[in-house]
Amino acid sequence: MHVEWYGQSAFRLAAGERSVFIDPFGDMSALASRGLEFTYPPIEGVEADLLLVTHEHRDHNAVEVVGGDPRVVRLAGTHDDVLGVASEHDDEAGTKRGPNTIFAFTLDGVRVAHFGDFGQATLRDEQAAALGTVDLLIVPVGGGVTIGAEQAAEIAGRLQARWIVPMHYRTHRTNFLEPVDAFAARFEHVARLDATGFELDQLPDERPLVVVPAAP
Repeated sequence: MHVEWYGQSAFRLAAGERSVFIDPFGDMSALASRGLEFTYPPIEGVEADLLLVTHEHRDHNAVEVVGGDPRVVRLAGTHDDVLGVASEHDDEAGTKRGPNTIFAFTLDGVRVAHFGDFGQATLRDEQAAALGTVDLLIVPVGGGVTIGAEQAAEIAGRLQARWIVPMHYRTHRTNFLEPVDAFAARFEHVARLDATGFELDQLPDERPLVVVPAAP
């Protein structure tokens, strides 16, 4: 499986003839008026078979930038081969920032979970039970509007993830949220990559392994 990070929470996973894109962002230039920097390169020339949107914020729901006439899933529930687990974008039952969906699916024999902008104080027992064991966990770690390093590390351990890919943190393309370092420091095995993408089967055989792609 190839995993490609486009910045923030946007990922494309591909194996064989199947591809999944999660949380594409659109034009974020309006953030500049609030003093916020978001300068990831535009998502262009990308296609997918399946497109998942964890919530309706512009840095996650720009479905128009992904080509290939993908099937789009936006809501919690069971959608054939995709499980959407209802969650919240904040620690006040979604009253501040609204709902968020954790998506789980299997690609090339790997169970993947993408947590979107998960902001709950903790992962509830029923949510963890619905997800089950996860092989590849993609989780926000930057704090602020989502969980931070400590909560993300707890979730990784609870779900027994073999590979953990952090997202939604401060990079040279953004000037908000916390950087990835506090999260990575909680793990013995960390692979910091020089590229934005990687092949899952070419990673070091260390468990659990935090994989930090280069920021686009």
